Amino acid sequence: MRTDARRHHDPQVRGFASDNYAGAHPEVLAAIALANGGHQVAYGEDDYTGHLQRVMHSHFGPTAEAFPVFNGTGANVVALQALTDRWGAVICAESAHINVDEGGAPERMGGLKLLTVPTPDGKLTPELIDRQAYGWDDEHRAMPQVVSITQNTELGTVYTPDEIRAICDHAHGHGMKVHLDGARIANAAASLDVPMRTFTNAVGVDVLSFGGTKNGALFGEAVVVLNPDAVRAMKHLRKLSMQLASKMRFVSVQLEALLAKDLWLRNARHANAMAQRLAEGVRAVDGVEILYPVQANAVFARLPHAVSERLKKRFRFYFWDETAGDVRWMCAFDTREDDVDAFLQALKEEMAR
Repeated sequence: MRTDARRHHDPQVRGFASDNYAGAHPEVLAAIALANGGHQVAYGEDDYTGHLQRVMHSHFGPTAEAFPVFNGTGANVVALQALTDRWGAVICAESAHINVDEGGAPERMGGLKLLTVPTPDGKLTPELIDRQAYGWDDEHRAMPQVVSITQNTELGTVYTPDEIRAICDHAHGHGMKVHLDGARIANAAASLDVPMRTFTNAVGVDVLSFGGTKNGALFGEAVVVLNPDAVRAMKHLRKLSMQLASKMRFVSVQLEALLAKDLWLRNARHANAMAQRLAEGVRAVDGVEILYPVQANAVFARLPHAVSERLKKRFRFYFWDETAGDVRWMCAFDTREDDVDAFLQALKEEMAR
């Protein structure tokens, strides 16, 4: 029996739950089609993955090497494994994605111990790192070997280059390495208005998890090794971790489409601008509190629980802390001004009920 593919959703409907809800950017889809047809060598020996390396050099310098993977969790697990020994531990913020939202994968699949630190704004500092940076000679304690930070953070805040430099200098001074989870690295660069290298390899970051999906890719991220001396056996770890794509050209060409010109930056700037428009409108609504500085494409707010429940029936979004009434509203590369304005109108109506 023949069945034809058909659309199962209304493409005009947009929410504020996650930038993962957005589709793929048309330029990325066009790049995938361009890479299709004919035969290319599998497992990363293709022309597209080779060209991606040169594109990455333009952003992160001549020693950078990209290892495309399927998803962000895979990128983080592979990167952290490459930076640690079997007895190693990773210091991270309590709110870090690797601690909260990856199903225990770094610990269960990567065999790592996460040493978490509570932070007021999602950002680590040398002083906060020192709460867990001890006991290297104590065989009863997992050895701190890596500091992992997220740029921008899970709370929507952005590290300055000087803040990351201070973390890297401090970590390296203790003999530790630095991993940066860059699921939204483009949004951070757009917010700071600096090249991505300014707050990565230029300030001492050793390995980067580069995010493409939240910025317009269909699927696919990359582990970018910035300091080759910091890692071991990346190729083997990627395969062992089930992150080696056979038809890798279709991952690589998406990242090339984002990075070869300025698509990554255009997408990020737009998403950030929509978050600023949303935050500006929210500040004018009595009874709604914005919780953290709006520095990228996320707005965290506190409002009455009953209002959020009603509003969620009109627009998709998530509670961040349901007990406190905290919610997260995310903007994406395809969020429209009309989407923001319609959401703000709905918020005002529900707050007035």
